[in-house]
Amino acid sequence: MRGLRRGRATIATDEIQIQLAGARRFEALGRVMAALACDAELMGTCSDLTWWRGADHGWHIEWREGLYASEVADTLAAHVREPDHCVPLVAPAGPVTAGTAVLDVMGVRFVLRAVDPLGRARLHTRPAPWRLADALDTTRPPAARRPWEDLIGG
Repeated sequence: MRGLRRGRATIATDEIQIQLAGARRFEALGRVMAALACDAELMGTCSDLTWWRGADHGWHIEWREGLYASEVADTLAAHVREPDHCVPLVAPAGPVTAGTAVLDVMGVRFVLRAVDPLGRARLHTRPAPWRLADALDTTRPPAARRPWEDLIGG
């Protein structure tokens, strides 16, 4: 009987460790997604944002247009921190380029991939009537058609 009890205790401990590792993966994903949601420019300019768990139990995040992967990695490094100590929880775990970035977030691997990225600087020069900054710009002369007029068809 003692052997079985020890065996069960070992199995229970292993199961707890597996559950904790899974919880950490989902916590890391939640923190990353919250940081991405805080970047209005990223959320407003990418045409498609998808994520999935990879074979290595890390996360893959992919988007079209929008920011470069290196710019998103910088955003994550700035926003994903330990709340009490302001310790960054993001570190590069591989190459960080305009198209891809490999990061370690709380011990979980994230692969960021930008498909046809435009970059933050180019997004600022691209004419887009749907941009909130343009819609709220009151420095234009009154005779000019305002972006909000295009939006509502006025």
